[in-house]
Amino acid sequence: MRIPKPAPARWFATVLLPLLAACGPTDAGDALRALADYQDGLITFYDATGAGNCSFAPSPQDMDVAAMNIGQYQAGAVCGTCVEIEGPKGNLRVRIVDSCPDCETKGHLDLSREAFAKLANPIDGRVKVRWRLVTCAVQGPIRYHLKEGSSQWWTAIQVLNHRVPVTKLEYWKNNAWVPVKREPYNYFVEPSGMGTGPIKVRVTASDGQTLEDTLPGAASNKFYDGAAQFKVD
Repeated sequence: MRIPKPAPARWFATVLLPLLAACGPTDAGDALRALADYQDGLITFYDATGAGNCSFAPSPQDMDVAAMNIGQYQAGAVCGTCVEIEGPKGNLRVRIVDSCPDCETKGHLDLSREAFAKLANPIDGRVKVRWRLVTCAVQGPIRYHLKEGSSQWWTAIQVLNHRVPVTKLEYWKNNAWVPVKREPYNYFVEPSGMGTGPIKVRVTASDGQTLEDTLPGAASNKFYDGAAQFKVD
C-alpha cells in the first residue's frame, strides 16, 4: 500500500470546479444511479495526478480520483468507473484511474489526497468506509482514443467519458461483430489491426446498453467523439 502522509493545509483549499470527466454532481442531467449495493471498505491516500494504470491523462482540474485494490481492479475492467464513498465527513463520488497493487484487501481504495480530505481527516491515514459503484457525472458523448502507434496493422482503442462502466468493445468485420480484448492498461487491442477505412464499433455498458459509432480509421494518437452517451435511467 502507498504510505499515507498527513496532508498539508493547502489540500483543504477550495477545489477547482471539475471539467471534462468530472465525478462530482454538477446539474440535474448528472443524476446519480447506483450500479451495485454498498460494500464495506477502507480508504488511504497517495500523491495522485489523475493518471495511472488506466492510461488516462493527468486531471489537475478533477482530483476526485482513486486507485482500486488489485483484486477488484479486474485487469482494467473498472477503469473510468465511478464510486460513491460514505465517509466521516459525508459522501463523495470518485473516478477509478489506477490500480493499487499493494492494496490486497477487498474494498480498499487508495484516494488522491484531495479526495481523502473531503471524506476524512488526513491525519487518520486509514479510515473505514462504505462504497458502491455508481454512474459518472460526465457531459457530452462518449469519446474514443486511438493509442499512439495505432494503424491498419495494429489498432488499440480506449473508451473515454462514459457514464456507465464499459464491459465490451467490438468492431464490424466480414458482416459480423468481432470482440476485442481489453488489456490491463485500459485499451481494447486488435493485434492484427482493424484494416483500412472507417471502423464501425459497438460499445457495451455493464447494464447492457450499447452504442454504435463509426470512426474515420485507424490512426495514431487520435481522439474522436461518439454520437451519444449511455442513459442514466
